[in-house]
Amino acid sequence: MPDVIQVAKDCERFGAQGITVHPRPDERHIRYADVRELKNVVTTELNIEGNPKEQKFIDLVLEVKPAQVTLVPDVQGQLTSDHGWDTVAQKEYLIDVVSLFKNRGIRTSIFVDADERMVEGAKATGTDRIELYTESYARDFLIDKAKAVEPFVKAGLLAHNLGLGLNAGHDLSLVNLHYFYSNVPALLEVSIGHALISDALYFGLENTIQLYLRQLK
Repeated sequence: MPDVIQVAKDCERFGAQGITVHPRPDERHIRYADVRELKNVVTTELNIEGNPKEQKFIDLVLEVKPAQVTLVPDVQGQLTSDHGWDTVAQKEYLIDVVSLFKNRGIRTSIFVDADERMVEGAKATGTDRIELYTESYARDFLIDKAKAVEPFVKAGLLAHNLGLGLNAGHDLSLVNLHYFYSNVPALLEVSIGHALISDALYFGLENTIQLYLRQLK
């Protein structure tokens, strides 16, 4: 309780354009069985995030075949995602993993920091997209929003020029989302979890989803 399958269906009905899940090895956030069920009900896009160094995760993604897989370098037992891939040091490994998923018709995205070197490294792996890790933007937004967004503008512009699709996520909220969207070029997708659910406690789920969609206009 709540029923995660029904919630996903309602989120789509209320206007959400995709459902993102992050199954971890201990299944504390969402169970692997839930992901399999979601595949049968999601009518927009299903995005599965996780660490491909876990064979269990790879097997799940290949079985479910979501619209997108987002590769995140979490370690075992990590509380939450807190860094992107070193796409230079991990280049050969990522090339293999990206090709594995792409050969099955699954769009791939690599979770990276807003570092132009890491963006260039991501391009070399053959990935379709990158997802910018936005925790630093959210942290610094209330101090100096122009300075906070600057590295993301540069990373986004570089990604666009390299032909990479651009996603973003982590700590985006009703407070900082519109400014990010208005300044970062060619942004295709944002994944929002904690802030959206927290806002829903006050505004209700349907209204909250509509409030977030308005930030992206």
